[in-house]
Amino acid sequence: MTKFLQCLHTQRMDDHRYYHHSRINQSLHFISAISFVVAYVFLFIHPAWAALIAWFISMPSRQAGHFFFEPRGYDEVNQATHEHKEDIKLGYNLQRKVVLMSLWAAIPVTLYFSRSFFGLFEATGTWENYFNSLGILWLWLGGGGLLFRTIHLFFLQDVQTGLVWMSKIISDPFHDIKLYYRAPLFLLRGEFIDPMHHVRENHRTSSSS
Repeated sequence: MTKFLQCLHTQRMDDHRYYHHSRINQSLHFISAISFVVAYVFLFIHPAWAALIAWFISMPSRQAGHFFFEPRGYDEVNQATHEHKEDIKLGYNLQRKVVLMSLWAAIPVTLYFSRSFFGLFEATGTWENYFNSLGILWLWLGGGGLLFRTIHLFFLQDVQTGLVWMSKIISDPFHDIKLYYRAPLFLLRGEFIDPMHHVRENHRTSSSS
């Protein structure tokens, strides 16, 4: 268990220092995290609504931060290129996210023209039924995407790495709230890039030891 928690901490810190330099991205992650927590609550009340909250609010805000605001130039903090970071990313890099978000966008369009979604649901014409079916499909997409990459990591790395990554993804909303709750304040002060002094200090300490 100690090794599992150490690996979880390492994955979280690598994710932060490599992929969350932009204060706008951090702020969007904070918004996303809050809505994800609300979605978690609704999982026990109305699963379809939980998925709608997650995919209408949480995921678009989260991914917009990565696609539109995160710097893609040379990372001076970590001494790494954007291409290198994309290659070593454990989870969904930008290319994989394009595939995932394309499926996300295709599902409501397909459901609109096939209200039964090829026989999976009762084909009624009400909007309530449409959004309930959409929520269920998006719930399957989210769960399927999580399980697919977890099992993929079993083969690419090892079982522990995959399980740690899955645990990280599930617990990310709570950790992101703790990590990025001050990001909107930094934005208001005009700071658009996190200087990441703590990361630089860790690099200096590691180099001197």
